Amino acid sequence: MALKRMIVIAGHYGSGKTELAVSLALDLAKETKRAWPRLAVVDLDVANPYFRSRERKALLEENGIALYGDAYNSTGATAELPALTAALRAPLEDEGCQTIIDLGGNDAGARVLRQFGKYFRGNDHELWAVVNFRRYETRDVESSREHVEAIQNELQIPVTGLVNNTHLLRETTAEIIREGYEKAQTLSHEMNIPLLFTCYPAGIIAPEDIAGIAPLRPLGLYMRPAYLDK
Repeated sequence: MALKRMIVIAGHYGSGKTELAVSLALDLAKETKRAWPRLAVVDLDVANPYFRSRERKALLEENGIALYGDAYNSTGATAELPALTAALRAPLEDEGCQTIIDLGGNDAGARVLRQFGKYFRGNDHELWAVVNFRRYETRDVESSREHVEAIQNELQIPVTGLVNNTHLLRETTAEIIREGYEKAQTLSHEMNIPLLFTCYPAGIIAPEDIAGIAPLRPLGLYMRPAYLDK
């Protein structure tokens, strides 16, 4: 799938959008032939953040991925403060940098992108909405549609693709993914927005377990603290 230079990833809390942002960046970093020589992740998840891409700053930078986010350049106590550095405009303005933007959860969280609206008036960006039908706020097609519509209305930017990431972390089963896939197809049809791919947790679900669903994208569990599984 050919990607554009700027990829905005939005989704409700617990949808797995940050996991997707980090996994996608790491996958792109492995490519030997890239359309853009530089790669960056912009962490705009400042509204009630839980899992934040800036928590994986070291991992991203080790793989040649620049990370932009809070004004304090930290992952400690100050990482909770909704203060953004002006430096994060750099990758948005750099035409040689492919940029993945991890956007805040609901429409209120997405609002922060509006201050960067001038960068999204052309056609070199795409906006993905990640949907997890096992989260209460997006538990069915109707609530998911309302969520996606709220993001579009807030940003005044059309969602260009849906991502089905229906999961229950390490308790995810093939049936859970299949149920989410069916709902995502319905949502895609009703909203006339393409379903880009379905994610599955690598190491927990194997591709053959969900044969017939395509395209698929494996996700690591980079954002999942190990102590939560004990």
